[in-house]
Amino acid sequence: MGKPTGFLEYQRELPADRPPRERISDWQEYHLHMEEAALKKQGARCMNCGTPFCHTGNLLAGMASGCPINNLIPEWNDLVYRGLWFEALQRLHRTNNFPEFTGRVCPAPCEGSCVLGIIEPPVTIKNMECSIIDRAFAEGWVKPEPPAQRTGKKVAVVGSGPAGLACAAQLNKAGHWVTVFERADRPGGLLMYGIPNMKLDKSVVLRRVEVLSQEGVVFKTGTEVGRNFPADQLLKDFDAVVLCCGATKPRDLNVEGRKFKGVHYAMEFLQASTKSLLDGSPTPLSAADKDVVVIGGGDTGTDCVGTSIRQKCRSLVQLEILPKPPQQRQADNPWPQWPKVYRLDYGQEEAAALYGEDPRQYCVTTRKFTSDASGHLSGLEIAKIEWQKDPSGRYSPKEIPGTEKYLPAQLVLLAMGFLGPEESLLNQLNVLRDERQNAKAAYGRFATNVSGIFAAGDMRRGQSLVVWAINEGRAAARECDRYLMGSTQLP
Repeated sequence: MGKPTGFLEYQRELPADRPPRERISDWQEYHLHMEEAALKKQGARCMNCGTPFCHTGNLLAGMASGCPINNLIPEWNDLVYRGLWFEALQRLHRTNNFPEFTGRVCPAPCEGSCVLGIIEPPVTIKNMECSIIDRAFAEGWVKPEPPAQRTGKKVAVVGSGPAGLACAAQLNKAGHWVTVFERADRPGGLLMYGIPNMKLDKSVVLRRVEVLSQEGVVFKTGTEVGRNFPADQLLKDFDAVVLCCGATKPRDLNVEGRKFKGVHYAMEFLQASTKSLLDGSPTPLSAADKDVVVIGGGDTGTDCVGTSIRQKCRSLVQLEILPKPPQQRQADNPWPQWPKVYRLDYGQEEAAALYGEDPRQYCVTTRKFTSDASGHLSGLEIAKIEWQKDPSGRYSPKEIPGTEKYLPAQLVLLAMGFLGPEESLLNQLNVLRDERQNAKAAYGRFATNVSGIFAAGDMRRGQSLVVWAINEGRAAARECDRYLMGSTQLP
C-alpha cells in the first residue's frame, strides 16, 4: 500500500497545533489541518508490510495492540496517496461508524503497532482517519442512508455514548426501529459531556447525531431509565434492550477532609464546564482565580488541566501516584503493544507554556485535605511514595518519611478513574454483575442473564477507550439482531 519507497523518502509529519498561549484563550479545537499534498505523502509512508499489525485489534498481556475495530488502515492510506478520497471514506466507514470521534480522541493503539514503528516513527494513522472524514463532511459525501425496509422490531438502547451510538447505528441499518435513551439534555454521553470542546468540538458530535436521526434513530434526552422512565417498561415496549450506560461510578479518595467544599470528581467539573459553554451561561463549578490540584494522570486529568487553564485558574498542579514513564519502550513493553512512554499531552503543554514546566508530580500520594474556618478547602498535604514489591510479587506504594509537603488549593479535582457502572438500573432489571461489578455478559455474545437484554461498552468491560466502545456497540448490535431475527447480516 502507499508508495513502495515512501517510508524511506518521507518523514512522519503531523498537522501543527495552535500555539498554547493562543488556544487557551478560547474553547475551539486545538488541532490544525494539513494540506492535501502533505497528507498524500503521509499515506505514501504506509509500507505494504506483509502482516499489518495496525488493524489486528488484539490484547497482548493486557495491553492494546492494533485497532479494536479492525480499520482497513493500509487500504485507505493507499487510497489517500492516490487521491481517491471518496473511496477512502467508503473503506473507513466499513469498520468505523464514527471516524470523526476516534480520529480526534483515540490514543491510536494502531500507531503503536505499526510495523514501520519498529525502526522509524510510525505512520500517521489517526490524523489520516480524521482528515478523510472531515473532508467527507465538507464535500457532502456523508448523507443519511435509512434502511430500505423495516423489520417491525423495536429496540431500546440505553445510553448515547460511543457504544450506544454505534449499536443504534447498526441496529437501524438492520431495519429495526431504534430508540436511544439519554439522561442528559443532549445526546452523546461521554462524547458530549466527558470530553472538553477543545478536544472534541460538540458540533462534530451533534452533526453525526443529526445524520442518525435522519436515518430513523429516535433520541429521547432528559430520560433516565429507572428514574423518570420505569425500567420494567423497557421490555414491555421493546423487543430487545441494549445497555450502554458506561462505567460512570468514579473512584473516590477516602482521606481526611474529603467532604470539604471544593473537592469534586473530575466529571462533575468537566460536565459543568461543557454545559456552561453550550448553554452560554456561567458554570456553577469554576477554577477561575483558584489554586487547582488535579489528582490523577490519565486523559481525564489532562482534560481537567486544559479546562482549568481556560477558566483562568491561579495555579495548577497535577498529582500522579505512578512513576514517571520512561522516554523509550522498556523490555517488558515490546512492540506491538501500546508504548508506555512519557508524553506531553495538550493540557500539560499548555500548563508548561503558562507556568514554565510540566504540572505533573509523580510518585505522590495525598495524605489529607485542610479547610478554612467555614469548611471550604484550603489545601492538601501530600507525600512522596516508592513502589515496593511484596513477597507475592505485587507492587504497593509506601510513603517516604520526611517528604511531606503542603499545597494550597481551593479546588481539587479527583480524576482517578472509574470503578464500573452505577448499580441502580442493573438492580432494577435484575441483571447479574461480574466480579468487577460490570454487567455480566460474555464478550462475543453480549447477552445478560435476562432474556432480551444485552450489554456493551464500558458498562460490560469496564473503563476503556472510545474505540473499544465502538467495537462493542457494533458487536452487541450484531448479536441483538441475531436474537430478534434468528440470523444476522451485520458485520
